[in-house]
Amino acid sequence: MPLAAPPPVSTSSVRRLVMDLVRERSAAAETPMPPGEHGVSLARTRRFHDNPLPVLVEAYQRYGPVFSLRIFHAQVVFLVGPEANHFVTVSGADHFTWREGHFGDLIPLLGDGLLTTDGEYHRRTRRIVLPAFAKERIAASLDTMRAEIEPALQRWHDGATLDLYAWTRVLALRIAMRALFGLDPDGPLARNADAATQFEHALGFWASDYFLQVLRGPRTPWARLVEARRRLDAVVYDEIARRRRTGERGEDILSLLIDASDEEGHRLTDRNIRDQVMTLLFAGHDTTTSTVAFLFHELGRNPHELRSLLAERDAVLGDRDPTFAELMGGALPRLDLVLDETLRMYPAAWIGPRRSAKPFELAGVRVPAGIPVNYSSWASHHLPDVWGDPEAFRPDRFSPEQRGSIPKGAYIPFGGGSRICVGMRFGQLEVKAIATRILRDFTLDLQGGFSLRTRQMPTIGPRDGLPVIVRDRRRG
Repeated sequence: MPLAAPPPVSTSSVRRLVMDLVRERSAAAETPMPPGEHGVSLARTRRFHDNPLPVLVEAYQRYGPVFSLRIFHAQVVFLVGPEANHFVTVSGADHFTWREGHFGDLIPLLGDGLLTTDGEYHRRTRRIVLPAFAKERIAASLDTMRAEIEPALQRWHDGATLDLYAWTRVLALRIAMRALFGLDPDGPLARNADAATQFEHALGFWASDYFLQVLRGPRTPWARLVEARRRLDAVVYDEIARRRRTGERGEDILSLLIDASDEEGHRLTDRNIRDQVMTLLFAGHDTTTSTVAFLFHELGRNPHELRSLLAERDAVLGDRDPTFAELMGGALPRLDLVLDETLRMYPAAWIGPRRSAKPFELAGVRVPAGIPVNYSSWASHHLPDVWGDPEAFRPDRFSPEQRGSIPKGAYIPFGGGSRICVGMRFGQLEVKAIATRILRDFTLDLQGGFSLRTRQMPTIGPRDGLPVIVRDRRRG
């Protein structure tokens, strides 16, 4: 049968708030909520909004791997640690739904994409999308990445100051538009929409205060989200229509989606295609942007790691750029370790919101059906009893000698199981391509007095950007 979109989800904040409370009361009548902090607390809500990591780690240390926290209005169960991660993503994945969890909040922007759907619709759509991320297609995208990286570096010079996070956001979106969408980011369609700005406006909805997210009407975060979505939709739908009309195709994912069909011969509608493109554009630029910024932040704080990385790069590559096989085949092992440790400390997809579809028990704690259940890679990656001195940047944790001692489920920067990030290899390649090209000619010093703060909207990123000073290696 044809792909039928899942039932729509209400965008009424009041309706969703009421439904959360009704479901919670019904669930708690069947099974008591796990131990935790159950009362309404504006201070806890504010603290979680501003910096959730210490809140989650402290609750784990006090209550164990399964605990409840009331955040804003909702009682949320958190599952933290290796066993919990493996249960949510692999062994007990059938106990949860995504669409009715808090990732459902992304539906107003992303629609029914891979991040916001479940069941047969998700499985069939994922099978259609997967060929776009085959090894040969990812390898071919390296040329596109380099074609954008080179001009982006042209204005860099010794002593220049810049916000690396903002610089990478523009670059990564341009790469995503070319590689995933096949759209010229300098063309009139994309330029007039100013996609980078529109994405920033849209994602700003989730960075706003919880109380402001409830509001609807002019000049609210919701109104900015809706306007940004309208502008982005105009770009996507116009390009879909043009491709269908002209028959023009390329090596990009949009072309694949237009022509793709499932095993029964059913094709995606324009709405299906729009939702997948929007999801991939979101995931394909926001996660890369944050990871590049965090990687160089840690290199700036750990000059000995920078020296090791530069020595490896110079010894293996000299003045040339690496090939796909070198980037993804282990020819630069120090770079691999540095990236792994960056993703441990700052996993872009820091939280995995679900809703329990049926009751379950984990670590001796019963959890009722029908309530929000989240796992958090960010919290799990910072547990002292799992990682040891988790705030220290130590790439050798992932060396062949030490990697085998990492517990199953302890390290999940890309999720796990059947829903592991479909664009994982693309993202890894992009981060490595950007980092190795920067380090060929430049190093980056953190500006004096800068202190990193994070924000979650909904991926983790530097709240204040990453101000750096460019140092030209060629002058030395």
